[in-house]
Formats: sequence, C-alpha cells, structure tokens
Amino acid sequence: MTAPLQKHDVFQAIADPTRRKLMELLSGQELSVTALSSHFPITRTAVSKHLRVLQGAGLVRERKAGRETRYSLHADPLLELKRWLGFYEQYWDNKLAALQRLVESDEDI
Repeated sequence: MTAPLQKHDVFQAIADPTRRKLMELLSGQELSVTALSSHFPITRTAVSKHLRVLQGAGLVRERKAGRETRYSLHADPLLELKRWLGFYEQYWDNKLAALQRLVESDEDI
C-alpha cells in the first residue's frame, strides 16, 4: 500500500491554532467530527475542513466505523518539523549560554 501524496505542508497545517487543538484532542484516541466539534465554537463543517488540511499533511487519518468516520493523529510528519527546529537549537543554546555568562558575571559585582 502506498502512502497518499501530501497536499498540504506540515508547517502550514500546524500554523492554525484550531488544527493544533484538533491534533491535541486526537492524541491517543479516535474521535468523530461530532465529538471534536463539541470542543470548538465553530460548525462541524469548519472542523471537517480543518481535518482535511491535517489529512492532506499526513497528520490525521480517518477510519470508517459503521456510518461514522473516526479520526486519529498520525504524528510521523512532525519529524520534519523536529528536524527543522533542531537546526536552530544551536542558536538558542548559544544565546542561553551567553545569558548565563552575563548573569554569572554580574553576581560578582
């Protein structure tokens, strides 16, 4: 079985706070659109659109359970984000080390 082509960029998909909340809700469990919609002040149609963006980025999978469609988190595409952020850690670490040296040198005054 081949993986579906990604239509949406992972970065684009997680840029929206509603989609990030959907991912959080789907972490470790399957939920229907109705169950997910109860957590938001938006329509089920709007939630479905957000789910489609997440699906397009490979972050959410759907499974038919009778007449209901259930959604679950598939976090593997987040590895791309982790790798990208990992590159920038060197700059954060350098800045934190410089701040530590500055704070420690001020303690001697």
